[in-house]
Amino acid sequence: MARALPAPTAARTRAGAGSVVVKRARDPAAPADGMRVLVDRLWPRGLTKEQVAADLWLREAAPSTALRRWFGHQQERYAEFGRRYRAELEAHPEVLRQLDELGRRGRLTLLYDAADTEHNQARVLCRLLLERRAGAG
Repeated sequence: MARALPAPTAARTRAGAGSVVVKRARDPAAPADGMRVLVDRLWPRGLTKEQVAADLWLREAAPSTALRRWFGHQQERYAEFGRRYRAELEAHPEVLRQLDELGRRGRLTLLYDAADTEHNQARVLCRLLLERRAGAG
């Protein structure tokens, strides 16, 4: 069931309206981040709510536990991981609609905790959201 969307603040609506970016949950929050959404199934180990500073923790946007374990952050599996993860996301259109709506309100920052900044679920999700936006325009 979809949650009520947080109301955008003035800072959120001014900060890069319509853009989608990714950022490690361990990096400091910045006003330019806009709406910060954690897209990991597990809470980042050792971090407090204040450190992560997520406006929303959307576990449903994360890869399934089985897919996450299969991927194991092995770069050679990244392309197949991306294909399988997209299929999981497309099977849950309500999650994608929620993220689309948040992105229309202002900058959307997808937070992840993987050490690999290039081969992770937030990058796949960001590309998918940008493709959906381009297709809707």
